[in-house]
Amino acid sequence: MRIGIIAPPWLPVPPTAYGGIEAVVDLLARGLVEAGHDVVLAASADSTCPVPRVEGLAVSEPQEIGRNLDELSHTIAAYAALEGMDLIHDHTLAGPLYRHRPPQMPIAVTAHGPFTAETCSIYRAMVRDTALIGISRHQATTARGFAVQRVIHHGIEAAPIPVGAGDGGYACFLGRMHPSKGVLQAIQVANMAGIPLRIAAKMYSSDEHEYYRTVIKPLLNKDIEYVGELNTTQKYHLLGGAVALLNPIQWSEPFGMVMIESMATGTPVVGTPRGSAPEIVREGATGFLRTGLRDLAEALAQASTLDRAACRTATTTDFSAHRMVAEHIDLYAGLVRGGPQASALLQPSTS
Repeated sequence: MRIGIIAPPWLPVPPTAYGGIEAVVDLLARGLVEAGHDVVLAASADSTCPVPRVEGLAVSEPQEIGRNLDELSHTIAAYAALEGMDLIHDHTLAGPLYRHRPPQMPIAVTAHGPFTAETCSIYRAMVRDTALIGISRHQATTARGFAVQRVIHHGIEAAPIPVGAGDGGYACFLGRMHPSKGVLQAIQVANMAGIPLRIAAKMYSSDEHEYYRTVIKPLLNKDIEYVGELNTTQKYHLLGGAVALLNPIQWSEPFGMVMIESMATGTPVVGTPRGSAPEIVREGATGFLRTGLRDLAEALAQASTLDRAACRTATTTDFSAHRMVAEHIDLYAGLVRGGPQASALLQPSTS
């Protein structure tokens, strides 16, 4: 098949540091080419994904993440350049509303964010015959008034990721510097457990910088350390040396890439059972999910008893890039043959 892929405009594909969507798009594009398909990627001009790309798009601007005009102009240019494909897979939020796409073109759209009242109104207004892909079963259950055609969990390419021994004597937190990610709770849990914590977090927005300055920075000491935003090599070194990834998320996250990245290094996850976490973490095997701070601290103290090999195995089976690519190919084939409804697995909610 000839497949066009549209990535969001704000980060390169693959990302140089933070960028879960862009990491998934990179794996998907490369995996489709390896499977024998022709792929053209519409991504920021500084992307390095080794597949043919749409020319003339803007360079990424991380500080502008969420800016509507950037996404709209990017989407319009991408659809115009991808005319002639058998199918387009759109990873933007603006794309489902675009009504001047190539006629009769099957479109798949992945919803990477939560289904809120605002985003549900966007997806309900999707162009007819657009197939919507969810990234977790929990996320799909929150759709209101529209159908999620397929749930496809993200995957990871584990082979290049080094397996760590977990002998660094610390737990780690990896994510955005935002209250919803549970940075504060991770500090509290680590203190209760008496285990040092290393925090790797990105800060782009002024709100993130303010949260760090007023809430997190005053809590830092020799045992609670902020190590900045890490590149890929540094990230896997940090994860591999940790006894556990502390991931006490405070919201229903649609999917947590950091959890499977941690498991790829052999490091189990200790977190809260919210959003997609119960679909990713196997209780007592690849981690522990708890609700209260004290229970999380007790789980963290037990994390070293878990089999690190089992964590790694989960990423080569349930969360492999190969599985993710194969499930997308199956969906694409159904769309090209007969339209979105040929692949519908979930019925729309009317509540």
